[in-house]
Amino acid sequence: MKKMIIILLAAAAITVVISLNISKAEQDKTIYVAVNGNDQNDGTKSKPFRTIKKAALEAKAGTTVFIRKGTYDEKLVIKHSGTKSKPIIFKPYKNDQVILSGKDAKSAEGDTSLVTIDNKNYVTISGLTMMDLTTNLTDETVMGIYVTGSSSHITLENNHVKRIETDADDGNAHGIAVYGTGPMKDINILNNTVENLKLGSSESLVLNGNIDGFKVENNLVRQNDNIGIDLIGYEGTSNNKKADYVRNGVVNNNKVYEITSYGNHAYGEDYSAAGIYVDGGKNITIDNNTIYKCDIGIEATSEHANRYADNISIINNMIYHNFYTGIALGGYDENRGGTKNSTISHNILYQNDTKGLDGGELLLQHDTKNNLIEKNILTAGPSGLFIANYFISNKDNKLQKNVFHKEKGKTSIWVWMEEEYASFDDFKIASKSDEKSSYLDPGYENAREFDFKLKKDSPAKKIVD
Repeated sequence: MKKMIIILLAAAAITVVISLNISKAEQDKTIYVAVNGNDQNDGTKSKPFRTIKKAALEAKAGTTVFIRKGTYDEKLVIKHSGTKSKPIIFKPYKNDQVILSGKDAKSAEGDTSLVTIDNKNYVTISGLTMMDLTTNLTDETVMGIYVTGSSSHITLENNHVKRIETDADDGNAHGIAVYGTGPMKDINILNNTVENLKLGSSESLVLNGNIDGFKVENNLVRQNDNIGIDLIGYEGTSNNKKADYVRNGVVNNNKVYEITSYGNHAYGEDYSAAGIYVDGGKNITIDNNTIYKCDIGIEATSEHANRYADNISIINNMIYHNFYTGIALGGYDENRGGTKNSTISHNILYQNDTKGLDGGELLLQHDTKNNLIEKNILTAGPSGLFIANYFISNKDNKLQKNVFHKEKGKTSIWVWMEEEYASFDDFKIASKSDEKSSYLDPGYENAREFDFKLKKDSPAKKIVD
């Protein structure tokens, strides 16, 4: 009997120890930071740390760092990696507004960012505001969020990046920058707002280098003075030249507007900034985005000779009132690369080329080949120009089942291989468009209010469905 009691007591003691250990393990998975905290505290809810820097040092795999409301005049540098089952997460506590401010940061040469993830894996940054980081140095690049090295399985979601600025004539700034110097995969940029940036020669939201697998979805990118969303290859970013390009990803359901390089120190009076730009990427789908009041709606090409934007699907996008053109393919001169094996389909291109720059709705430039352009509906802007193709390096591009909006009292123009056509029939012959390509009123519900749904009796339905 005594033996049984001893066994039971021992079992109870073991249970208590195990329970305490589990409790401590669970406690270790949560860290709190508050502006009234102290880094000598233990980081609990009742005794939070004072700095995000301290939390980053302590946050190992499986840790969630909750940051209480306030402005933190410091940078977040991720110190550890998570794992697939135990990621590291930084986020505000409940609905608190958490600001990482660069207002008091001193300018210095090199890369300066408010959040840095370098060679770390399984990290999520969620719900933070990064703002007010500026430089006047040519050799400093300022960024809201910077992911680099071989970082993978990274999620940036629900963040707000604003007022990141370079004032140098040849300077650079980014809102969100992901640079794959080593191999990266599983990069997720979701539901962020990136706005009010002065970028110099750089981009609002960019993926560059050796990145294989990504999602850029549901972001709002607006009111910046250079490219909105950019996917780049062949710039020498990666240590592996053969893999130095962004590939195998989606750019979906983003809203991009008021993106222009006009007035930017680096570009002067050029209207050259795309809302969404593929510069040497491969196997990328650009789907269901809304782009307006940018210089170029969507552009796909490569700025490097003999390189291409390859297998790019530009589908189901609404592109309207952009200053130069709606969609641009191919290099802007004969020293650039081009666009091949890509699909441009089911897009609404409505009254672009608002500055009368001869870009029309669809601009085909140098070295475009084996591209399928089908089932798009195009409404010309003030110039009446639908397609602008001022290069003869246009090979095996197939045009079929496109609808060109016929408007009463308006003259329409198509340019194909440097020849201008005022007759749709002549253009069809020259471009070898199929018989179902049409010149008619598509019958929008209310295009003036940018409602591009087709009426029930729309003659375009049977063409583009």
